Amino acid sequence: MRHSAWVHLTRVASAAGLAAFAAVTLFAPGGGKLEAFYYAFGDIDAYVVVDVPDAISAAAVALAVNQGGGASVKTVVLISPEDMDKAGKKAVDYRAPGR
Repeated sequence: MRHSAWVHLTRVASAAGLAAFAAVTLFAPGGGKLEAFYYAFGDIDAYVVVDVPDAISAAAVALAVNQGGGASVKTVVLISPEDMDKAGKKAVDYRAPGR
């Protein structure tokens, strides 16, 4: 199963900090792949899209980068259009409260 995430970095100390993040991503436990990297204006210095094999690997990367102190990471799991189509077809027994 593929897990992709937008990762936004704040408090980036230097370009070297970003390079360290990329290295950690590429060599994360179980493997990982840096898919895209963008610098940004505003409160967030960069957006990084990574492909990791599972949520545990994603958490390991986030922990390593946050503990390193050169940047802070917040991850958001992305859902592919195909998986969203599957979710839309899955039966869920739900009723709004009071109905």
